[in-house]
Amino acid sequence: MVPLDPVDKRLLNDFQRGLPLEPRPYQAMARRLGIAEAEVITRLERLLDAGVVSRVGPVFAPRRVGASTLAAMAVPPGDLEQVAARISAFGEVNHNYEREHPFNLWFVVTAPDQAHLDATLRAMEAATGLPIMSLPLEADYHIDLGFPLEL
Repeated sequence: MVPLDPVDKRLLNDFQRGLPLEPRPYQAMARRLGIAEAEVITRLERLLDAGVVSRVGPVFAPRRVGASTLAAMAVPPGDLEQVAARISAFGEVNHNYEREHPFNLWFVVTAPDQAHLDATLRAMEAATGLPIMSLPLEADYHIDLGFPLEL
């Protein structure tokens, strides 16, 4: 457990949504928090390294920018860690996770367009020797994953 001071909590609360869209977003965040830009970056790096934060960056609405799909693979249990590492090595992968199911490795793949997405999925299959089941979005549901912290 990483202790969070009041500035860490404000940083996480205030910028879970609405990351400033400007050339120097960390500088804008620093202004709002009353600290230096370098301190914002240092704090985010510490939180990322500790696993408190898994990612800092935008989330785009599906099908509005580029192409994406949820994908699944049936990986032999003894190969799961190695295959997951190969999948995560692709820059188009946001995250992956294990599920207790015959299709035990799940991940999201994003790309600038459908052709790039299809090529990435083929490259993943070639890199792992395993087929991928692609499950593109059919219906859009908004799930707010914000987690307010007590200040």
